[in-house]
This record gives sequence, C-alpha cells and structure tokens, in this order.
Amino acid sequence: MKFLFDIDTWQEIFSSIRKNKTRTGITIIGVMWGIFLLVVLLGAAKGVENKFNSIFGDFATNSVFIWGKQTSKPFKGFQEGKPITLKLGDVEKIKNEIKGIDLIAPRSQAGGIVIRKFQSGNFTISGDFPVLDKIQNKNIIYGRFINHNDIKEKKKVCVIEEEIYKQLFEIDEYPIGKLIIINGINYTVVGMFKASETIRLGDNIHIPFSTFQQVYNRGDNISWMIITGKPESDIVQIEKDAKLILRNLHKVHPEDKRAFGGMNLGDMFAKVTEFLMGMQFLTWFVGIATLIAGVFAIGNILLITVKERTKEIGIRRALGAKPWEIKRQIILESVFLTSIAGALGIIFGGIVLMIIEALWGKGEESILLNPTVDIPVIIIAAITLVMLGTLIGLIPAHTAVSIRPIEALREE
Repeated sequence: MKFLFDIDTWQEIFSSIRKNKTRTGITIIGVMWGIFLLVVLLGAAKGVENKFNSIFGDFATNSVFIWGKQTSKPFKGFQEGKPITLKLGDVEKIKNEIKGIDLIAPRSQAGGIVIRKFQSGNFTISGDFPVLDKIQNKNIIYGRFINHNDIKEKKKVCVIEEEIYKQLFEIDEYPIGKLIIINGINYTVVGMFKASETIRLGDNIHIPFSTFQQVYNRGDNISWMIITGKPESDIVQIEKDAKLILRNLHKVHPEDKRAFGGMNLGDMFAKVTEFLMGMQFLTWFVGIATLIAGVFAIGNILLITVKERTKEIGIRRALGAKPWEIKRQIILESVFLTSIAGALGIIFGGIVLMIIEALWGKGEESILLNPTVDIPVIIIAAITLVMLGTLIGLIPAHTAVSIRPIEALREE
C-alpha cells in the first residue's frame, strides 16, 4: 500500500492526464453522467414515493370506501333509479360473512350550523365510532377522540377540526371543555385534531354515532362505510364480496355497476407501488448501463495511453520494474478517474435534487416530497463504480505487461 502515498506514483498519473486533457475530460463526463442520472432519478422516485405516502399516511392503505347511489337497471319489481341507502345491518352482515376484514366503520354525515358566542359557520358533522381513529389517524392535538362510553351513553360531545377552532375560538384559548352549539344543541368539546393536508373527507366535527343517529333521526341508516382488510388479505376481492352482499340485501340487479360507489385505497396504493418499483428498476438499469459505458470509455483511453507509452514501459521493464508494478500503476489511474467522476456525479446530482425540491417540493400542491437518496444506495453505487474501474483497468494493465521489453524499446 506504500505506493499509494508515493509522490512519484501520483506525478505519473497526473502527467498522463495532462497529456490527454480533452479525452480524459470527456470520459470523466461520461462516467459522471451515469452516476448523476442514477442519483437524480432515484431521488426523484423517492420524492414521488414520499409524496404518495404523505397523501395516504393518515389512512390504513388496505382500505375501501363504499356508499349507496342509485340503481341503473330495474330488478324484482323495482324501477331504474331506486336510491340505495346503506344500513347498520349491512355492516354487520359484511363483517360476519367476509373473511379477511380487520376493521369496519359505518359513518353518517350531515351539514350543520355551528355557533359559539358571536361566531358561526356551516360545517360538516360526522357521526362516528372510535374505530375510525384506527383506520384514519385523526392527529389529535388536544384532548381525545370519541370513545365507547360516548357511544353507549349517547353523549353530546364533539371533536373539532383545528380550522374550526381558529374560526370560533380566541387565540390561545384552550378548547377542551368548552361548549359549542350545533344545529341548536349544545355539545362539549372533548378533542381537537389537525386535518389531513391531502385526502379530505369533509370531517369538520365528529360526534358519537349513536348521538348523531338520534339527533338527526337516522334510525339505522348510514351514509357510507370504510372497510379495512388484514395485511395478508386482498382488498380488491373484499370490495367485490362486500358489493355482492349489498346487491343481495338491497335487491339490486347483479350486473348493475352504478348502484354502489366505491374508492379502493388498497388498489390505488398497489398500482402506485408497482409504478414506483418499475421506475426504480428502470433508473438502476439506465444508470448502471451509462456507468458501464463510461467505464469502458476509460478503459479505451488507458489502452491508448499504454500504446503511447510503450517505449517508456519498455525502459521501466528493462530497468527492473516488475509486471505487477506496471499493472497497479495503470489500475490505480483507472480507479482514480472513475472515483473522481463518481464523486462529481454524486455532488451534482445532490445539487439538482435540492433545486428540484425548491421548485416542485414545496407547498400543498407539490408533486414530490423530500427527494433524497439513501446513504447505503450511494455507498453501493460508489463501490460498484470502483470495482468497475478496477476491472476495466486490468485490460490495459495486462496489455502493458504483455509487451516484451525488447519490443517496447524498439517502438517509435
């Protein structure tokens, strides 16, 4: 390893580079471009993945939303256009008959006028069970969410969104325990939550489901339901099975596709995940292919350099230089060039990712979030680059020592 710290070794390398400035510069740019593409594309893919995760971060991703609409086909004496209203019994039927369901939350919603002192506004009121907080993390800031005791005793309590607090309460006022009036009825605030910045379900105020059904005279009618499957379950199949049960319960034609609405987060998440995996594979393929092309270019330059230095190599061999000493000099030059190119590619790639984040990674309308590349990935790319540089350096190194000294001395 002493030769690495020998000034003569590095003087010879820099002398070779100076003699071929243009060729060396173009080759370094080729290798740099490969790792630059790798860093930028992987960082951008990570930024898209982070943005997607932030959109669905508050939700269980293997979830499906189902609600009733109107029939589009007549069936069993019912005319086309029959409105479908989901029932609490539908929820129990689905829960008991479909395997693989983890959580299921019936929900009811209505608009309402909310008043506090001299402030008022129109907001969406949701009747919910405590299980909703497990399906969609409510990001509680103060207090708590609805609990089972609230449901059992039909308490007039509510959990409000942060934006409602800003409109109805004074600055720095503690909201827990305060009263607000919802459609003429007093409710005690027991919690405040921060709304999701991406998926909004119109959840301004949550009250106990039992209280909602009683106050709004809903009986056993519900607005919609959220079903979450177990990790190993197929949420797409669960949605199909649930809609099949609902068709039978509500006497809907088997081929009626419009009677029930749905949004399958699990299916959406799976498609985006597949897209991101494909994007990462393509990124690695393009980046590595470009790296290999650049490294081969370095090998070609070194072959030309060896050809130009044939007489010099012959003299060194005649003076007693060992073949391995010639080889390691050329291999070191190859590794040095690839390492410099790799370092420049990583640096410029990082700068471009910072620019991308500044331009498209800020605010609610951003298309990506925190586009970065993990350190282990950078390390793997750097090691791969050094290994390729070493392997490609073996070719001109072997060419250099394969020339007989007497033939090299005759070279003009």
